[in-house]
Amino acid sequence: MLRTITWICLLTLTPLPLSRAQGAEPTEAEDVHTLGEVVVRATRPVATVGGSSAVEAQIDSLPVPAAATVEEVFRELPLLHVRTNSRGEAEISARGSESRQVAVLVDGVPITLAWDARADVSVIPATAMHDVTFTRGLSSMLYGPNVLGGIVEVSVGQLRHQPAERTLQVTMGADHVGTVGTAVMASIPGETGSGQWLARAGAGFRTTPGDPLADGIREATDPDDSLRLNTDAENADGFLALRYRENGGAWLSFSGSTFREERGIAAELGLPDADARLWRYPHVSRTIAVLSGGTGFRKSPFGGHGDVEASLGIDVGRTEIDAYATRDYDTVTGFEDGEDRTVTLRLLADQTLGTRGDLRAAFTLSDIHHDESIPDGDFAYRQRLLSLGLESVWRVLRSRGPVHTVSLSVGGAYDRAETPETGGRPQQDPLSELGGRVGLSAVLGEDERTVLHAGVSRRGRFPALRELYSGALDRFLPNPHLEPEKLLTVEAGATRRIGTGEIQAVAFHSYLKDAVVRTTLDDGTRRFLRVNRDELRSTGLEILGAGALGPVELAGNATFQSVELTDTEAAETHRPEDMPEIFGDLSVRFPLLRRIIGRIDLQYTGEQYAINAITGDDARLPDQGILGASISRRWPLRVSWGGGVFTGLVTRLAVDNAGDVALYDAWGLPGPGRRVRLEVRLR
Repeated sequence: MLRTITWICLLTLTPLPLSRAQGAEPTEAEDVHTLGEVVVRATRPVATVGGSSAVEAQIDSLPVPAAATVEEVFRELPLLHVRTNSRGEAEISARGSESRQVAVLVDGVPITLAWDARADVSVIPATAMHDVTFTRGLSSMLYGPNVLGGIVEVSVGQLRHQPAERTLQVTMGADHVGTVGTAVMASIPGETGSGQWLARAGAGFRTTPGDPLADGIREATDPDDSLRLNTDAENADGFLALRYRENGGAWLSFSGSTFREERGIAAELGLPDADARLWRYPHVSRTIAVLSGGTGFRKSPFGGHGDVEASLGIDVGRTEIDAYATRDYDTVTGFEDGEDRTVTLRLLADQTLGTRGDLRAAFTLSDIHHDESIPDGDFAYRQRLLSLGLESVWRVLRSRGPVHTVSLSVGGAYDRAETPETGGRPQQDPLSELGGRVGLSAVLGEDERTVLHAGVSRRGRFPALRELYSGALDRFLPNPHLEPEKLLTVEAGATRRIGTGEIQAVAFHSYLKDAVVRTTLDDGTRRFLRVNRDELRSTGLEILGAGALGPVELAGNATFQSVELTDTEAAETHRPEDMPEIFGDLSVRFPLLRRIIGRIDLQYTGEQYAINAITGDDARLPDQGILGASISRRWPLRVSWGGGVFTGLVTRLAVDNAGDVALYDAWGLPGPGRRVRLEVRLR
């Protein structure tokens, strides 16, 4: 109890990690409230109308390993909870949401509208990513269907920043267990009489023999091994991005990225081999291509000014899963091969309404195909999702008094889903949901250092094809009768600039009806069944901020939440799986010697619950704190290459999980132990 109270005090009183992200100035129609100039180093908040601030970060400013995965990048974002499930996939959640309720967009196109309705960010390389923006809650109706818990936007080709000269970055890293990673990225800017263009390209490679075992964790097959069994992986990736922006503001961009990986996943400890998920992925691949264009803000035929943008995305992937009889992984007992193809069209339009209002509209159409090959045969599935959103923002007050500006946002959405191909199983009738949102923001004081906001929203999420029809190699009983989830959220908060730092506090309450959760069948098979529970309620408080004490930079964030799952028919209330009551982190960055920077990170995950795979009962997962530390040094240099210049060499020595403690993301699945990394970055 004392340890929990200590962590609460640290995380509540310490500000959040912010970044040196150099984005473009917002346009008039974006209605972004700026609290003043702040030089930041990791992530920065941007307040939006009626919603909590988004957090922006440039990838090369984050302390992630060489050839990092998107999972490792997302773990650096404040207030975003990342965990590993029993399939080896990294799931993300915010404010008590489930991972399928948080949308991930690449260059404006959702990659979470697919067979599983979520992106396994543990296998997606971050080589192509330039910057990332995370927005908690439902700040807009314009991001497409199935957006309930938040939005993570990744930029690859749609960059606002134009480099002044050619850049080349080479990153290499290794750790004490034998992991090796390297990534190379180059950008070439250009300019013509009519506009500017930019070409970016890169490639990465990473191989690891496995994750180190935490103290006290032993494998049943080889208790003397220092690595977690079946966690080896090898990944290769590459990307190409092109962008052209004419002087009048019109622009066109293309981004294409691809990767291929082979890996194993850790099986649940404590389960007999006959019941454990003994899987390997001999092949995982994915290719994402996005073609986008926009007119730029210009005079509109409807009066005032407007903008139209269009994005077409193609997401193609293949996943092969082999199931084994024992933890020796030498006898294959089953397989599941899946091929995915998702085509998404997204249209956006903005129109000014006089000097105080803006009207925005969005249309998203996604066609999802999944072909499955399992021992029982070959099956084809298809789902079509459609969303139409409309939103208006009004600056209802501008004055020089105590209340400087008041802005109102009102929006609505219509979403529709149908499943024309269901692998021979029962077909659902077409489903539709209406959504809406009202938000209000106020900027206070002549110095505009305080922003208040409040909002209420309602949105639905359609079950994914995998939730409806997948047996997961006989681990689940399919349930094609699942209904959409419906979420009602209320939030209110304040953001305050204090000196050169900022702090924000946001209270939220969410009510999710017909929540899709897994239950254990009572037929003795220990299989699971996804069902609609009646209610899931989450109430909480988010705190984040950043500041400095002389040369020492402090950053921190914390989420306090109470999440309850109620089955009204049985009059029972349960603790939902993998929803910690507290999570957050604290970082301290400080100078040591000349050009040497030290950093200490503390990550805390509070008490949470999971289903015991043996008994089927709720099991408590203990709270745990993870300590990390690093020292880095920048070595100035100037080396010319092909028209460009290397300006610096950065070396970093880091220790992850210095205490070598076991943090359980799920029942029977402890996280990695201590890892020592050495990285070199030339740019």
